[in-house]
Amino acid sequence: MKVTTQQESPFPCRGYHVCTSPPYHRLRGLTPSNSPLVRGRTRISPLTKGGIRGVKAGYLAISRYLYTRQPCRGRVKALINSPTVSLNSARVLAVAVFLGLWISGCDATNSNQNSNTDDRPNVVVTSTIIKDLTEQVGGDEIELIGILQPGADPHVYEPVPADSQALEAADLILYNGYNLEPGLIKQMNAAGVNANKFPVGEVVTPLDFDYQGTKQPDPHVWGDAENAIKMVNGIRNQLIALSPEDKEEFTQNAAQLTEQLQQLDSWIIQQIQTIPAKQRQLVTTHDAFQYYARAYGLEVTGTLIGISTEEQPSAQTVKGLSDAIKATEVTAIFAETTINPALIKTVAQEAGVKLAPEELYSDSIGAAGSDGDTYVKMLVANTRTIVESLGGDFTAFEAANSKIDNGQ
Repeated sequence: MKVTTQQESPFPCRGYHVCTSPPYHRLRGLTPSNSPLVRGRTRISPLTKGGIRGVKAGYLAISRYLYTRQPCRGRVKALINSPTVSLNSARVLAVAVFLGLWISGCDATNSNQNSNTDDRPNVVVTSTIIKDLTEQVGGDEIELIGILQPGADPHVYEPVPADSQALEAADLILYNGYNLEPGLIKQMNAAGVNANKFPVGEVVTPLDFDYQGTKQPDPHVWGDAENAIKMVNGIRNQLIALSPEDKEEFTQNAAQLTEQLQQLDSWIIQQIQTIPAKQRQLVTTHDAFQYYARAYGLEVTGTLIGISTEEQPSAQTVKGLSDAIKATEVTAIFAETTINPALIKTVAQEAGVKLAPEELYSDSIGAAGSDGDTYVKMLVANTRTIVESLGGDFTAFEAANSKIDNGQ
C-alpha cells in the first residue's frame, strides 16, 4: 500500500497521466512540465495550428520507436537525433512534452507501477492509531494518507497547507472525534472539503470527564481493545460503502484483525491480574487511560493534567498530586511519549516514587521500528511497562495466526 504523510503531495506518484502501453491509445492529457495533472482533471495547453502539426510530428515519431527493442533511454536518444523530426519551435515544444510523458511511462513500467492505482479511493486519516487500523483493513485497495506523524499530539496539532490539500482531495476522511483533534476537525469543516467524514471513535459510547464544571466525552476510546474492535467494524463499513467491489477483502481483513484484538484483550486481563491488588494504580501525565484502566482492572489514582494536553499544570497541582501519591501505595508513575516528561519527573521526586523506565504510548503509536509502531504493539508495550513497573509478572503476547512481531 502506498502511504503518504502531510509533508508529501497527496498524489506523489500521479504526476502525468500516461500509460505504460503505447501512448497513442492511452494518452489522457497534456500539461506544462511545471503543472502536474491532478486526479480526475486534464489540463490542455492552447496550441496554434503550427503547434498542432508539431505535436502530430512528435507523436508519430515517438510511436515508431515504441515497438523497437531499444531500452527507453536508447529510444529517447534516437528520437532526439531522428531526421524525421523538424526542429522548428512548435515541434521542439511538442517533442519535449511527449518525451516527458513517455519517460514517466518508462519509469512507471520499470518500477512495476500500474495505472490502475490511480483508481484507488483516497482515504485520509487523522490519528496514527486510526491510520494503523485502516491500513490493516484497507490493504492494497485504498490509497491511505496519514496526517499526524507518530509521536504527534492530536490535541494541539495545527494543520499546515499540505493537510488542507489532502483533505480537499480525499474521497473519505476518517477521524477520531469527541474533539480529540480540534484543529483538524475545524479544518475538515472548512469550505472545499467535500469528502464523506466519519468519526471512528464515536462508534464507542464514551466515558465522561469533568471539564470546568461540565461533563465532556473522553476521546481516548482505543485504550480498551474491545472498543478498537468496534472501530475496526466502523472502518470496514465505511470502506465497503466507498469501494463495494472490494467488500470481500475488507471483510476478511477486518475479521483477521478482530480475532487478534480479541486475543489481545484476553491477554491484557491476564497480565494485569499478576499485579498485587493494592498496587493496581495508575498515575500518568495526562488523563488518557480511563478506558484502559476500567477495562483491565486498574484505578487511575491521579494525573498531572486532564484530558487535553493543552492544559498547563500549576505548582499547586504538582504538589497536590505528589501529596496524593504519598497517601497511597503507588509504587511507580508513568510518563507518556507525546508529552514532555519534565513535570512528571518532578512529581516522582517529590513523592519519593520511581518513574517507570519506559514511557507509555497514549495519543499516538510509536515511530517505525519501535516497540509500539502498530496499535496492537502499542497496547502490548504499555501493558508490559505497567505490569513490570507495578510488580506483576509479564509474559509475552503471542497472537495465533499473526504476522506481527511484538518485539518482546
